[in-house]
Amino acid sequence: MPAPAAGGARVVLMNRAVIIGATGLVGSELLRQLLVDARFTTVVVLGRRSTGVTHGKLREHVIDFDAPASWSELVTGDVLFSALGTTLRAAGTPAAQFKVDHTYQYRVAEAARRHGVHTYVLVSSGGASPRSRIFYTRMKGELERDVEGLRFARTRILRPGLLDGERREFRAGEQWVLRVLRPLGPVLPYSLKPIPAAIVARAAIEAAFDPAPGTVRYEARELFRLGGPAV
Repeated sequence: MPAPAAGGARVVLMNRAVIIGATGLVGSELLRQLLVDARFTTVVVLGRRSTGVTHGKLREHVIDFDAPASWSELVTGDVLFSALGTTLRAAGTPAAQFKVDHTYQYRVAEAARRHGVHTYVLVSSGGASPRSRIFYTRMKGELERDVEGLRFARTRILRPGLLDGERREFRAGEQWVLRVLRPLGPVLPYSLKPIPAAIVARAAIEAAFDPAPGTVRYEARELFRLGGPAV
């Protein structure tokens, strides 16, 4: 919980982190960084499949997101990192993708808020808006709006652009775009620069320690600054 610091500032203290989406591109990097971060003593992962990671700090639970009564009591701690997501191709239909990218994440956020988690960090998307005409960015914007309505003490929303890193599944279209944009990175606006997953993960962790109350959104430029060089 927040504690007084020199000069009257407030410092956010962390001990137990919860992650959903830890098998994805950003989530797996987030898990790696949290496990070596001395500021956290316990890292709880809730997911549909195992990460395959073993570590003394890790507490992993394979769950059914459609059965919240079976896992909601596990969503306790200081911060919830939400990096869950899928693609339309993998999900099969827009409704199925919405269920993963919005419904499941919102259910976990609800459980976290109910159990006193004070900080919520959401990996969203550049261009997210509930008024967007594009299904994906509209879905992300609706999730941002809905979790903000839960009124965590601190809500941190990250809006990265095109993610760069080694995915478990091959995405031909994404790989083609990355090959085109990577060499142009130095001259591209931040919104178009491919952003390494390691930078997004580091930014998510540092954002969790920002003591400012309420909601803070981080666009691509802020993520590059906050996440620093990839590790």
